[in-house]
Amino acid sequence: MKDSEAHRTKVAASKLNEGSFTAHLPPHKNNLKDEPRAIGVEIEYAGISSDETLHCFEQLWPVAVDEQSIMEFFIDVAELGKFKLELDSAYLKELANKHNDKYLADEGLARPTMDILQRAAEQLVPWEVVSPPIRIEQLDQIDELIACLREKGALGTRHALHHAFGLHLNPDLPSIEAPVIVNYLRAYFCLYDWIVNEEKIDLTRRLTPYINHFERDYIRLVVDWGYAPSQEQLIDDYLLHNPTRNRSLDMLPLFAFMDEKRVRAKVDDPRVNARPTFHYRLPNCDIDDPTWSVSGAWNLWWVVECLANDEIYLKRFCSSYQNELERLTHSLESRWLDYLSKHLPDLIKQWRA
Repeated sequence: MKDSEAHRTKVAASKLNEGSFTAHLPPHKNNLKDEPRAIGVEIEYAGISSDETLHCFEQLWPVAVDEQSIMEFFIDVAELGKFKLELDSAYLKELANKHNDKYLADEGLARPTMDILQRAAEQLVPWEVVSPPIRIEQLDQIDELIACLREKGALGTRHALHHAFGLHLNPDLPSIEAPVIVNYLRAYFCLYDWIVNEEKIDLTRRLTPYINHFERDYIRLVVDWGYAPSQEQLIDDYLLHNPTRNRSLDMLPLFAFMDEKRVRAKVDDPRVNARPTFHYRLPNCDIDDPTWSVSGAWNLWWVVECLANDEIYLKRFCSSYQNELERLTHSLESRWLDYLSKHLPDLIKQWRA
């Protein structure tokens, strides 16, 4: 990248990150029920115990803790709702759920055995905090939790090669009409290279299948401004090209909410939970970086929100991106990122005004 182009990228980043601990509100602030839009947050990390995590909750809020097992807890937080804390391994959780006295006696096990198993598992799989849907204006309270976990020694994506940890954001939508959803997809596809650059997505996470990007044929289909599917065709097209949860923007929960029978016929995966939200899986969890915040990660998604709701610029971006996708060397060069870095700073300033 030329020096001038690198400078533009830095300028774009610095302008977006101004006030990165304050979550920007999207253009449409209410959801399907005409209530303030909410967002669920999933945070993966290692380096500290469940006791230390629970202590952070207790420091910040009045809470009631329900221990399901030594690897799974529900935490009822005043004014925010019920959080879940779990060691992110289905097999280990199933084993831990059987640690009652009768089971241990029958199997010849002891509670210390489970404690050792837990400590061993913590070296390989992350703890995960899953929030209830909370209002976007309340993300600063999640950032307070992040700060406490960091102080206790929580470690994120970049600490070790096997730490392919992520932050998942699950924002609800202002509408589930097909044209609205298509425009969100268009905005995300157009902005993807820029978001990856801003997030500095960790190489280990990019090598795992969990956040695979969409294939070019599907992107071409969607960014074509003439693409105007019905709800049924939108879901069918998505399932034809993406019959998997492993996408950086997983649409299966939303489409299952809209038409669960249609989705289940193509994707038989019990982990797909129908809900009227996006499942945005791309961001790193840089919890051990004091400059990182959940609000900052949301603010990158906020740019998607703004572009999806700005038809004039969305149409321009789609047209330019269509042309860029046809270039044989598109994936080998940074021309599209340079284009975005040139045009986005002024747009972001306009959207924030």
